[in-house]
Amino acid sequence: MKLATLKSGGRDGTLVVVNRAMTQYRAVPDIARTLQAALDDWEACAPQLVQVYDLLNSGAVAGAFAFDPLQCHSPLPRAYQWADGSAYVNHVELVRRSRGAALPPEFWTDPLMYQGGSDSFCAPRDPIYALSEDWGIDLEAEIAVVTGDIKMGASPEQCASAIRLLMLVNDVSLRNLIPAELAKGFGFLQSKPASAFSPVAVTPDELGGDWRDGKVHRPLTVHINGALFGQPDAGSDMVFNFPQLLAHVCKTREMVAGSIVGSGTVSNKQGDLHGSSIANGGVGYCCLAEVRMYETIETGKPQTGYLRFGDSVRIEMLDRAGNSIFGAIEQQVQPY
Repeated sequence: MKLATLKSGGRDGTLVVVNRAMTQYRAVPDIARTLQAALDDWEACAPQLVQVYDLLNSGAVAGAFAFDPLQCHSPLPRAYQWADGSAYVNHVELVRRSRGAALPPEFWTDPLMYQGGSDSFCAPRDPIYALSEDWGIDLEAEIAVVTGDIKMGASPEQCASAIRLLMLVNDVSLRNLIPAELAKGFGFLQSKPASAFSPVAVTPDELGGDWRDGKVHRPLTVHINGALFGQPDAGSDMVFNFPQLLAHVCKTREMVAGSIVGSGTVSNKQGDLHGSSIANGGVGYCCLAEVRMYETIETGKPQTGYLRFGDSVRIEMLDRAGNSIFGAIEQQVQPY
């Protein structure tokens, strides 16, 4: 099943069911006005939403309209919780290696995670706003899950059953603000502005066999200014799967329906550093910081700059037939 939220209908938008081809949608106010309302009563709403989805796919539903991602907000325009992990330890290892620091062994057994702002997300086609290019504007292409209610201390197996939806996310980072914040020893705040999520959220069954072991086994494709920048496989080198990430969150707290947890920047191990870019035959990257890390390791300093005003970013995942699964996040960097 594919669900989206239109910008119309107030701050939390209007929930719509989208057909598999993402060409048509139908609003479902008789089932749930918003996605959060559906998540709050998932057991009752989900079967009804699936019925609408099946009718849309068969072409037998009345009141369907042409689907336009430009009309979409992020599936949850705001959420009760947004926590982002760093499940691809290769990414963390590169960050530390570029500055000559060893990776602590516990990073392989205990996930890194921060809690981000969730009061307001960007729409998937809205700009990335910043006041200054000097902040070091970077994209971070990731996958995220939306949960149902999860009890404190739930096991990974219990957490797996609470995964309701999957989305893509651009977890924007302001890299030049990060060092001073982390030096305070209290984590990210100013360096993590609003994230943007894909136009469509999908139930795990939409991925078929590519959703297994709590991971999405498909390449995540990133373009910058129209040029292919990365296509790493999201299932490879993911040290902590989504059930493990959720279990990490709920170790000391309950999680409520509508919580979002991200994977962290998708990153694949690439043995030949010089060959890691798309141009040199590698799978490329999902953030600019990573290519800058490779450049620092190889040449002593980064060669690639961060995003500038006017630059564009596209993040998308295709199924095995070449069809978009979630729709694309397409954003341009603009001065606020």
